[in-house]
Amino acid sequence: MAWLYLILAGLFEMGWPLGFKLANLNPRYHLLFLAVAVVSMGVSGWLLYIAQKTIPMGTAYMIWTGIGGMGTVILGIVFFHDAVTFWRMFFLSLVFIGIVGLKMVH
Repeated sequence: MAWLYLILAGLFEMGWPLGFKLANLNPRYHLLFLAVAVVSMGVSGWLLYIAQKTIPMGTAYMIWTGIGGMGTVILGIVFFHDAVTFWRMFFLSLVFIGIVGLKMVH
């Protein structure tokens, strides 16, 4: 169950940069999107806290930030037309390999 909490924590970790981006793009609703960012931060942190009860701190933190970082890059590419270059994808794949590797050796 801890791994599910950790994956969910990583997914919620994507919510705060997304909320900030949407707040910048939509000035009329910027307070709403900032609230989404703050709630995402809180939920993400709480789920990480729960996951760390059984998953080692370093492993949990690295996977949490990896999921959040990778997901944010993918959101940027899909919805905000961020650049897709060979090197960006190469280094993103290294992060993915690191996440999978940490899970495998846990």
